[in-house]
Parts: sequence; C-alpha cells; structure tokens
Amino acid sequence: MDDKHFDELLESVRDMGRHMRGEALAGAKLREFPEPDVKAIRERIGLSQTRFAYLIGVKPKTLQNWEQHRVRPSGPARALLKIVEANPNALSALYTQPGQATKGDTHLFP
Repeated sequence: MDDKHFDELLESVRDMGRHMRGEALAGAKLREFPEPDVKAIRERIGLSQTRFAYLIGVKPKTLQNWEQHRVRPSGPARALLKIVEANPNALSALYTQPGQATKGDTHLFP
C-alpha cells in the first residue's frame, strides 16, 4: 500500500472514531428519526408483544426494552417503526412476494 492510500485509510478510521463519539463530520448528513412510542404503535395495531416483535424482526425482550425505555431502537428500527405507525399494513408487505396483492390482507393481524 502506498503512502497516499495509507493516509486515506488512516483518515477514514479517524472519521469513524469521531462518528462513534457523536462528533459532527463535515459533509456527513444523517437523518435522525424521533424516538417512537413503541408501545402505543403496537397497541394501536392490536398485537401482542410477541407477535409484533416477530413481525418487525426483533426478539420479544428487545421490544419490551424499547417499550419500557430501557433501550432505544436503532436508526433502522426507528425508520421501520415510523413506517408501521403511518401505515400498519406495511407489515404485510414484509411477508408477501413481490407482485402479490396485499390490499385487505389481514392474515397477519388478529
């Protein structure tokens, strides 16, 4: 590896460290979603903790921790929760094949 590539690699490692410490990075734009009210979203849909956790791809204990504010959902989880909050039927789209009709599909919900 030549010096130029090594210096670029070293700078990217330093950028990663700054990012992990929460420091702002020049040119980096992050979209931070507000913390969702996970319990309210789940209750509005009418699902148990176990069923909702399964449908969004997390363990029930993780969901419980989110609902009790012991742990905050990660960025991708927040994005998914925001989508589900706006459109609960979006959960159906996660479990159907492309091109398969989902309108009125309620087999995922009680």
